[in-house]
Amino acid sequence: MGIKERRDREKVQRQNDILDAAEKVFFEKGYNAATMDDVAEEAELSKGTLYLYFKNREELYFGLTHRALLNLRDRFQKVLDGDGTGLEKVTKIGRAFHAYSQEEPDYYKTIAQFEMAQLGATSEGQEVEQKCHQAGKGVMEQVAAAIIQGIEDGSIRKDVHPLKTAFLLQGLSNGVIQLMAREGKHVDAFEDFEMDDLMDEFIQMMIRALEPN
Repeated sequence: MGIKERRDREKVQRQNDILDAAEKVFFEKGYNAATMDDVAEEAELSKGTLYLYFKNREELYFGLTHRALLNLRDRFQKVLDGDGTGLEKVTKIGRAFHAYSQEEPDYYKTIAQFEMAQLGATSEGQEVEQKCHQAGKGVMEQVAAAIIQGIEDGSIRKDVHPLKTAFLLQGLSNGVIQLMAREGKHVDAFEDFEMDDLMDEFIQMMIRALEPN
């Protein structure tokens, strides 16, 4: 291995170590309360060294968002690489998204914040922010790929627009997940069904909406 390759590998490792520290700090304290000093202390680096890798707190958060999106992308790819019709893969992706929100709640919230544009872009953060947009686009294209497969194998209606439908499914899924988080205790205490039933019902509604007549 040459000197340049070794230095590049060391740089990537240091960036990942910093992101590990930032993840712990941001998820424990919240974005607004966390500081670059906190991250530097957690990473056991000087603040000057930290700034060599990430220019500001916003850029660090975009780095975490990119990591969260890649994590989600890997989950969806496992579905795409598996067996099943396109419609079956769309439903499996929906369940994988719900599982992601439960198993990686901090990552899920990080992506949600990014999508809601609660963190404004700066000229210093544009490059890493663009990486987030590209990763997010890749995730939506994975959903669209499952829909395209379904159109081709006959399990999904031919008149749906794959990418538009992917965005609609994402929005609806987020709405159901947030409803479950917000109203879960009330439903479990006062209604005659369990909150988890809503996700199953949503999946069935999605299937009925996509199936050919």
